[in-house]
Amino acid sequence: MLQAPSPCEIRFQSLFHEGRALSFPCDPHGNVDLEALSPEAIENYFFANIAVGLEYALPVVWSNTLN
Repeated sequence: MLQAPSPCEIRFQSLFHEGRALSFPCDPHGNVDLEALSPEAIENYFFANIAVGLEYALPVVWSNTLN
């Protein structure tokens, strides 16, 4: 059974490298389903969270749907 794509993503923009960011599927409130991520993505997600203010800006939730 295929899982429907997440309607949103949470994005951590790099503070030092324009165009570089980490993003992860999430719900509209920014909650990430860690069980749906690969081990590498989980590691990147936790790194982005602890690196906010050092390497990454505060995360922003983006809608993946077009109005």
